[in-house]
Amino acid sequence: MLELDARAQPTTRSLDVLDLGTIGYAECWDMQKRLAADLGEGRGSDTLLLLEHPHTYTCGRRGGRDHLLIGPADLERLGVTVLDVDRGGDITYHGPGQLVAYPILRLADQDGKLDYHAYLRALEQTLIDTLAYFAIAAHRVPDYSGVWTVQDAEEKIAAIGVKVDGRGVSTHGVALNVATDLSYFSRIVPCGISDKGVTSMSRLSASPPAIDEVKRVFISCFSEVFGFSHVG
Repeated sequence: MLELDARAQPTTRSLDVLDLGTIGYAECWDMQKRLAADLGEGRGSDTLLLLEHPHTYTCGRRGGRDHLLIGPADLERLGVTVLDVDRGGDITYHGPGQLVAYPILRLADQDGKLDYHAYLRALEQTLIDTLAYFAIAAHRVPDYSGVWTVQDAEEKIAAIGVKVDGRGVSTHGVALNVATDLSYFSRIVPCGISDKGVTSMSRLSASPPAIDEVKRVFISCFSEVFGFSHVG
C-alpha cells in the first residue's frame, strides 16, 4: 500500500507526470479510465495528470444538478458543458486558469487494504504546501474536503473529488484556483455549500504566479507528501 502519511518516506516507485495543457473533460476522463485499468491489471505506472479544462460543471456521486442555478440557454451562451461523473462530492466548476491534477495511483496493497481518508488528507497537504510556497496560508475545515483560506471570510481555494475503484486505483483529484474566473462559481452552489465562498491565488496575491510555476511547485510537493523518489 502506498504510504500516505503527511510526509511519507521516499519509495522506490516512480511517478510519471503528464502535462496535458487544456483538454476537454470527457476526453481526459476517458484517459483516466484507460490509465486506471492498466494500473489495476499490473501494467503502467503511477501517473499524475496536470491540465486545465474548458468551462465545465461536473456533478459528482452526491448529485448536484439541483445546485445548478442557470438554465440551458445561459449554459449555451457561456459555453459551459455539464457532466455527471463518478467522483465523490457535489457540483463544481472547472475552467481556464484553474490547475487540475488527477493522480492515477495504486493505493491498495496486495490484500486490497487502503485508507481512503488518509488519501484525501494527503491531497489536502499537497495543496496546503503548494500554497505556502506562494505565501498563501491555507488550512482544512472539519467535515469538508478541500483547502480553505481566510481573508475577509473563510473561502475555498481548492476542491477535491476522487474515486478509488475496487482494485484500489484512484482517479479524479483536485482543482486549485490559480487565476480562475470566479464568476462561474456564482452560477452554482459550489460543492453544495451555500454559506462559504470561493477564492483564487490571483485574488490573494499581489503578484499572481503563472500556472506553469504552480504546476512545478505542485509536482514537488506532491512527490514529497506521497514519498515518490523518481519523477519523470
